[in-house]
Amino acid sequence: MKITAKSRYALRILLDIAIHGGEGLRTIKQISESQGISEKFISRIAVPLRRAGFIATTRGVNGGFQLARLPSKITLLSIVEAIDGPLALVHCLARPGVCRRQGSCAAELAWSGVNEALAEALRGVTLQRVVDDHLRFAGPEPTREPDYCI
Repeated sequence: MKITAKSRYALRILLDIAIHGGEGLRTIKQISESQGISEKFISRIAVPLRRAGFIATTRGVNGGFQLARLPSKITLLSIVEAIDGPLALVHCLARPGVCRRQGSCAAELAWSGVNEALAEALRGVTLQRVVDDHLRFAGPEPTREPDYCI
């Protein structure tokens, strides 16, 4: 299983908005310049983030993004699922009925346990923790482009 670039960038976008939240709305241009992500890609990622209730958007000249939830209420699991759908290491966990052995397969049980352990690990990391880590490592103003690989 691989976390997609969209999920990784979604975390960076949310982190950027959270860090700069006290400065008012954050524009796509500001996020793009800060994170090194194209404005077009940010626009595409913002749609599922808004649908999931993570960000609120304001249109117009003075528009931009702001967090719609507290960073402590946004988990890595919820970000990944908002962007990429339900977490599933193997197809039989993602789509019931895809395998005729479902329900009577020891391998399915093993994968299900690993899948749940990964989900629990992602559920245990909040955006607030990532913000705190960022501030601890980089300070309020990063001196280099951040790289938040999971």
